Amino acid sequence: MTNSSVEVVKKCCCGQFKELSSRAVEDIKNRAGKSGQFLNWIEVLPNIQLENLDKMAEMVKAAKADKYTDIAILGIGGSRHTTENITKLLGIDEHVHFFSSVEPISFERWISRLDLDKTLFLVVSKSGGTLETTVGYEKTKAALEKHLSSKDTSKQFVAMTDKNPEKSALRRIVDSKEISLSGYVHDDVGGRFSIFDDATIFTLLFLGVSKDDVKELLSASLDAQKEFLNPNIEENEALQLAKFNVKAKNMGKNKHFVEYFGDEFFGTTLWEKQLKNESLKSRISTDTNVGPGYLHYNAEADLDINNIDSFFTFVYVKTDDKVMNAVMEGVITAYSAQHPVSKIVLADLSMKSIARFIELKHFETLYTGWILRAQKGDITSLDVALDEVLQPNVEKYKKEVKKALSK
Repeated sequence: MTNSSVEVVKKCCCGQFKELSSRAVEDIKNRAGKSGQFLNWIEVLPNIQLENLDKMAEMVKAAKADKYTDIAILGIGGSRHTTENITKLLGIDEHVHFFSSVEPISFERWISRLDLDKTLFLVVSKSGGTLETTVGYEKTKAALEKHLSSKDTSKQFVAMTDKNPEKSALRRIVDSKEISLSGYVHDDVGGRFSIFDDATIFTLLFLGVSKDDVKELLSASLDAQKEFLNPNIEENEALQLAKFNVKAKNMGKNKHFVEYFGDEFFGTTLWEKQLKNESLKSRISTDTNVGPGYLHYNAEADLDINNIDSFFTFVYVKTDDKVMNAVMEGVITAYSAQHPVSKIVLADLSMKSIARFIELKHFETLYTGWILRAQKGDITSLDVALDEVLQPNVEKYKKEVKKALSK
């Protein structure tokens, strides 16, 4: 039995996508592991983490020091959503806290809820200069200095950043001994694809996940990557989902709603929204929700006869619960009568299932963007990174913020 099943409720022929799918897989295989392609999350990163697992466990032990029960993560985007996704899927998020804001009221309420004597702070930023993370660190440090009546807070922070101090302001802080322990945000791994980077592995071990379970997670990730690099669309569920997305787009459907059923998917909704929108840009607009609550404020618009630009994917864990199955059957029947619909059913939330699901989403996203561009003759040369792993437009607002701060 596979760890998830993919079904397109409104069937569409695979034939016209076979050639493009095969070319997409071959192109990504040719790029994986090469500098500047931002695809080191394929094979490279999981293998690095398998080798470094003992060292990471030792760092967790040193950082925890039999003192800290909670971990607070200062990071934004992929530095947050990747870890938030997996901790919530595993149901181990009670003692992990996230902060990504610069808004003063938000910070005061967040910090006031923490037991500062028992909380370790993890600062995550590749560049070490991300505004939101920098502000969060500075405010947290000031709060700790006041609470501890000491300027030395070095042991209450751990940093995850670039290894090169010339590239990372946060690495320079580590080198100055202001933060005592650190790991890496590895090279050529885009933030939204960095779910198995040091920040997440450190957090899982901190929260009590065993090394054997983390090893299973990483090994399952590698197995799933091989599965989703199969060029045969009849066997590759990531290509099948990409085909569904592309087919919907070609029908004039521009809004993709991915509807998760179960509170365990709350972190996943944030991660997938970032993953898809940063990768696919305006080609397809992705929104995510947690059901069944969203039905009571979205179904009226979703099922309005004038809604002609939407398509849907429903995601849930297989269950024998009669009420849950009735809800899914009824919702999918109603939606598929009007819209293109696919569904993903996870067998369970084991390490293997979660790893496979994460890689399914990674490759679905890559293949969707690649095929959409290829249909229009937009083929990226091998010496340039794929559009799906870059995010140049994010810098536009950041530049304007810097201008405003300099006034």
